[in-house]
Amino acid sequence: MTMPRTLARAMAASVLLLSGFAASEQPDWEASRMELPLVQVGPHTWVVLGRLEEASAANEGFIANAGFVIGDDGVVVYDTLGSPALADRMIREIRRLTDRPIRLAVVGHYHADHFYGIPALRAAGAAIWADDAARLYLNSEAGEARLAERRAQIGRYLGNDFSLPLPDRWITADEEFEMAGVQFALHRLGPAHSPDDLALLVKPDGVLFSGDLVYSGRVPFIGEANTRQWLDSLDRMLGIPATVMVPGHGPISREPQRDAQLTRDYLRFLRQKMGEAVANFESFDEAYARIDWSRFSEVPTFDAANRQNAYSVFLEMEQESLAQ
Repeated sequence: MTMPRTLARAMAASVLLLSGFAASEQPDWEASRMELPLVQVGPHTWVVLGRLEEASAANEGFIANAGFVIGDDGVVVYDTLGSPALADRMIREIRRLTDRPIRLAVVGHYHADHFYGIPALRAAGAAIWADDAARLYLNSEAGEARLAERRAQIGRYLGNDFSLPLPDRWITADEEFEMAGVQFALHRLGPAHSPDDLALLVKPDGVLFSGDLVYSGRVPFIGEANTRQWLDSLDRMLGIPATVMVPGHGPISREPQRDAQLTRDYLRFLRQKMGEAVANFESFDEAYARIDWSRFSEVPTFDAANRQNAYSVFLEMEQESLAQ
């Protein structure tokens, strides 16, 4: 039996409206096929849990966590996921819970798996806030290289006209604010994992969105991080009064001190071992082959990430040595 054309059009329009788009504003990206696990962690707060994987065509780049807070008369989102299609999928999950307007999306930092969803949130009516230091990424070769990589992997979920999106407001200092009847606090914690690490505390729920300062249950991505300041920022972050921590990647934590330990231990191990190699004038290849990695080798994403992480820290330790 063929569905009547008018009914098909009506159903398509209803899907677009659930996503926050008017029928005349149909996006040019392909709809996501991913299921987004949703967990409520506080009276106002829900979390979307990304996969513990590296980005790929198969997972559509859905490798990071995000979340949203439903207040009296609106919704605040933290992080926008790795494509407009994924963000659109998250918006549909929000719409299953509330029809209140999405007023704000806070970007935890400008890495592809966290901010590429901005166009969908903006189209849904959200203002976009990001840390002022994200300007460095927007003007970097690394940002353009990552975009080319993601276009090759998941271009159909980005859309034909996708480019690195700007926020509507740059955050330049820690601040507290109220939106939709909920009290929030923004904490600038970069440069650490990135120049622009920005954590969000949902004060009445005691929920802290830490961004990628914490990786739970997988090896961190180092990239061009400042690992010395990352360790310092972890200590600062753990001083924020929260009973629930939502890491950028991995399971939700109800014991932040304990669950930040993998990230802390891994960074310290890399700095120690790569620092020793630099001090002993070893080449990176010699040092990497010599080091016993068994402490971390069974952690998810080790095989994909560890060698490049180690090399990044090796270069960082060389620079620290030269600066002494």
